[in-house]
Amino acid sequence: MKKLLTIGLLTATFATAMNAQPKLASDNIDEVLKAMTLEEKAKLLVGGANNFFGANAVVGGEADLVAGAAGTSPAIPRLGIPATVLTDGPAGVRINPTRKGTDKTYYATAFPIGSCLASTWNTELVSKVGQAIGNETKEYRCDVILGPGMNLHRNPLCGRNFEYYSEDPLLTGKIAAAYIQGVQKEDVGVSAKHFAVNSQETDRTAVDERVSQRAAREIYLRGFEIAVRESDPWTIMASYNQVNGQYSMGNHDLLTKILREDWGYKGIVMTDWIGIREGLPTISEVHAGNDLMEPGQPAQVEEIIKGVKEGKLDIADVDRNVRRMLEYIVKTPSFRQYPASNDPDFKAHAAITRQSAAEGIVLLKNNGALPFRTEGNHNSQFSTLNSQLIKTVALFGENSYDFLSGGTGSGCVHPPYVVDMLQGLENAGIKSSATLTDIYRKYIDYARIKFQAERHPAKWFQTEMMGQQKYPEISLSPIAINKEVQAADAAIITIGRQAGEGIDRDIDTEFNLIPEERALIVDVCNAFHAAGKPVIVIINSGSVIETASWSGYPDAILCAWQPGMEGGNSIADLLTGKVNPSGKLTMTWPIAATDHASTKNFPGNIDDYTFQMMVGNKMPVPGHAYTNHEEDIYVGYRFFDTFNKEVAYPFGFGLSYTTFAFSKPVVKLSTLNSPLGQRPLATKGTQELSTVQVSITVKNTGAVSGKEVAQVYVQAPKGRLEKPVQELKAFAKTRELQPGESQTLTMTIPVRDLASFDEAGSQWITEDGTYTFRIGSSSRDIAATAQLKIAEYTEKTTNALAPQQPLKLLKQ
Repeated sequence: MKKLLTIGLLTATFATAMNAQPKLASDNIDEVLKAMTLEEKAKLLVGGANNFFGANAVVGGEADLVAGAAGTSPAIPRLGIPATVLTDGPAGVRINPTRKGTDKTYYATAFPIGSCLASTWNTELVSKVGQAIGNETKEYRCDVILGPGMNLHRNPLCGRNFEYYSEDPLLTGKIAAAYIQGVQKEDVGVSAKHFAVNSQETDRTAVDERVSQRAAREIYLRGFEIAVRESDPWTIMASYNQVNGQYSMGNHDLLTKILREDWGYKGIVMTDWIGIREGLPTISEVHAGNDLMEPGQPAQVEEIIKGVKEGKLDIADVDRNVRRMLEYIVKTPSFRQYPASNDPDFKAHAAITRQSAAEGIVLLKNNGALPFRTEGNHNSQFSTLNSQLIKTVALFGENSYDFLSGGTGSGCVHPPYVVDMLQGLENAGIKSSATLTDIYRKYIDYARIKFQAERHPAKWFQTEMMGQQKYPEISLSPIAINKEVQAADAAIITIGRQAGEGIDRDIDTEFNLIPEERALIVDVCNAFHAAGKPVIVIINSGSVIETASWSGYPDAILCAWQPGMEGGNSIADLLTGKVNPSGKLTMTWPIAATDHASTKNFPGNIDDYTFQMMVGNKMPVPGHAYTNHEEDIYVGYRFFDTFNKEVAYPFGFGLSYTTFAFSKPVVKLSTLNSPLGQRPLATKGTQELSTVQVSITVKNTGAVSGKEVAQVYVQAPKGRLEKPVQELKAFAKTRELQPGESQTLTMTIPVRDLASFDEAGSQWITEDGTYTFRIGSSSRDIAATAQLKIAEYTEKTTNALAPQQPLKLLKQ
């Protein structure tokens, strides 16, 4: 009897304990953490599933994963911890558009790619795009979109530049912060990526990016720092590559010293999608500060458990990371059980896409051919610019009819439609050649079948599921071209380029024009110009291409980037003057790819024989095993402007249908009432809260309304640290100014943002002296200047990311 009573009491006690176990809430994280077993803690730090290629899937047998989403964090039902869903981005939600067992479709809006979005130089507009993306993320039952992409355009040959914003860290950080703020207004998260120095796709999972501490801090990390301080991203994604001999995913200097100690970051860090890595134990990633291993493998859970039990991993590290995961989870729609509609507002989002794309498209050349005057265009202010009536155009180039809305790989989106050039012009009341339409449509149908049949199985990214493909341009005979001249009022040629995840770009076939494209431009221009008719070239590429050798032929050139699913409409809006171009380049367009100082240390500089010889002898191959950043801080315009190199188009360049004047530059020092960012670290002087206010008056001096961007470049006094001749430190865009109207723009520059990184002292230092503030419409079109004396400012940091190999750095 006594034994039965004891068993009964134990059973009751166990039942009471089970009933009393906590369920996760925003105010009981400590209690839930204490209640978790080691096994549950380990599980929470390892991704629940990878459904990237699947139609339907189950996460740990507990929660449905959104079909086609990239992965999850796992569920622990006992403690009320739901799975959360991570979807690829950043130009829109990447999920499967169709699912088994239903006729319903799950298309997502394809927004402008990163390089197009940044070219708006309009943070308010970018935030609106971000909010629309955040809304679709939420309505498709996802919790985090894996973006924005924030790596620098170190070199124009990087295959993934289309996802990234700029060669400049300030512009990158400001655009990213606006995007993040917009997304997170919808109570979903972002994953700012790829942290850090992920500057190439070639051997991206293994390459050692060797970079000085100064270049790391000033160039490759500064954009992330701005985004962390200004927008507090929910998550950050650690990159595949090594930085100075250590994988980013297990780099304590990067993920803890810099990210958390120097910048005060409070969110979670997740790995990029690789799982178990040779030479990098999962327990090292946990210790370094990686909170979520994606896509997740059971062996990683076991390794964490074993590491703690054997004393190789401190339970304090595990608990720290688990706490961060719980703090993230309670913010998510999955935790709140948000009733996702699976029905985003495509009409509203299409309008945002059309507007943002039009504002990001850059007018590179115009001899007066644009804007077109059309029968349907009643905008009188533009009709005065061009008296030639355009009713019909001859539309050349296969991408006129197979328009590229975005890049390939995990950054592609499956939209409900893509407006090509043919449809966009038709919507604007401009007819196109039926003969050319028939020729190109039939070629594209043929090329699609032939291309897929000949695709190498290893090139997984060259499938329609991974994004639209670029097919080779075809040749047209002069006779065929001449036949189009009589019926058309103008010609438009679209030059397309595709690039994406997993492979960098080839100079000869992807940066330069191929012979068929060059011949098409020359022949069309010769034929139409002989009849006194204009030729316009549209560049449909997410990245820079060579223009210097052919830009003299056409009358106008528009860089349309890959502007999303409304691309054809956005371009037509600009061609007809419905929208005045206001986009500005966010990267320098060189005359040749080899003009970049970084190109000599970029993949592709070793001939095949040498490459095979080195591989055969197990020698580390430059550009593959390692990449030396010998150009140091001289990336993009910092190099071209400092060393007086000729360029095709400078950083910040972009034309308008009107003209602007800059006047009344004023700079003054002021003091803030509260600290800057999350963790100001000033240790010397009294200027830790000081800012420089820059104001400039911009006047529309032309005949039509338009917008202009004021760009502030700062020239530092000569000091003990070598510096570029000038650096972008602020920018602002006007509203739509009517002819004769002015607007005074005021920009604020924290004194700390004028600092250079002093490696010897592990500190930021703004050296004492007179600073020149150069204000203009590009890095090489400075319209006004002002000077200000600034006292020394310093800010201590941790000593992190010291190079393990000597670097021969570029000097002035």
